[in-house]
Amino acid sequence: MDKADIVIVGAGHGGAQAAIALRQNKFEGSVMMIGRDSEPPYERPPLSKEYFAREKEFERIYIRPPQFWADKDIDLRLNSTVTAVDPAAHTLTLADGSTVEYGKLIWATGGDPRRLPLPGGDLEGVHGVRDRADADRMMAELDGGAKRIVVIGGGYIGLEAAAVLTKLGCSVTLLEALPRVLARVAGEQLSEFYQNEHLGKGVDLRLDVAIDSLEGVSGKVTGVKLASGEVLPADMVVVGIGIVPAVAPLIAAGAAGANGVDVDQFCRTSLPDIYAIGDCAAHANAFADGAVIRLESVQNANDMANTAVKDILGEQHPYHALPWFWSNQFDLKLQTAGLSIGHDQTVLRGDPATRSFSVIYLKGGKVIALDCVNAVKDYVQGRKLVEAGAILTAEQLADTGTPLKELL
Repeated sequence: MDKADIVIVGAGHGGAQAAIALRQNKFEGSVMMIGRDSEPPYERPPLSKEYFAREKEFERIYIRPPQFWADKDIDLRLNSTVTAVDPAAHTLTLADGSTVEYGKLIWATGGDPRRLPLPGGDLEGVHGVRDRADADRMMAELDGGAKRIVVIGGGYIGLEAAAVLTKLGCSVTLLEALPRVLARVAGEQLSEFYQNEHLGKGVDLRLDVAIDSLEGVSGKVTGVKLASGEVLPADMVVVGIGIVPAVAPLIAAGAAGANGVDVDQFCRTSLPDIYAIGDCAAHANAFADGAVIRLESVQNANDMANTAVKDILGEQHPYHALPWFWSNQFDLKLQTAGLSIGHDQTVLRGDPATRSFSVIYLKGGKVIALDCVNAVKDYVQGRKLVEAGAILTAEQLADTGTPLKELL
């Protein structure tokens, strides 16, 4: 039986950062990282952005050069899936039947793209975006002549994919079940701006749409049938409707959790010597008024990794990191700081017509989040307002003549 002092399950951002942090903090014990991918750890966001658009070679999105892991004496097990956890015996069972013994376990598996729960959802040519193989399959289909693309889901993944596909000359239809895009994460001003941008670039954007099924011939998707009866021809369908946290083995082993796996302020699960970090970890977040949430972001994965490693090494630093996100669409860079959940007021700073502006979210007069479009200064300075819980008036925040740093 193989064994390691610390086993990390998941080789994405969180898992990679945990391994890096262990060595940076002078941990000299054995470290094993188990990943489902066939590649050493690489960045995930470019899969729906620069890599998909062929603006970045894959070698440029490795988190560290492939040789790094061996140089740091990190045992990297690729093409491996953990199917069961035995918390009493401190062992893992892998899909190939082998077992691994751990001293401490860090679960950093993220999630799997949510499948379309409709007839035809498993046809060839229907894609989620999780790993390099997903992106490569879509790129191969585009090279093979796929031109009519239907994107399902108006969140960041769907919008980013639609932007890239439009730039590549495809005919793109984007379907969103809600009355606006980004409805779960942003205010109406931002939604309206992005809707207009996509429409202006030729995307056939349909809101408030219900889908009946996906149609196909010989096992390959050929169209998307709407509840209205209309069938949209499709050479390829991209599904961006969220993720399902990859935590089944932990839950089966008795870990607490309903939406992902529950962790405390040090990223510890309810099982002894088992930590969980990143997209799959449900935690009480100070920037969401202490509500228990999952955060799907590189920032969260990295910061949670550092928190878990510090705790393992005997230094307790409770997780308290400002959430931040970004999205690239066309020539627009959106940068978000904080969480707009529960906001009761929005302030528009700047003019969306100039394609450089910010939407600031307040709750009880306190700045809780900012969405900044091509407005880097607002983002950098506004982060500090969110961290400070600054209480300001709409007039102060809307005045573009006053830098946000002067309002601290």
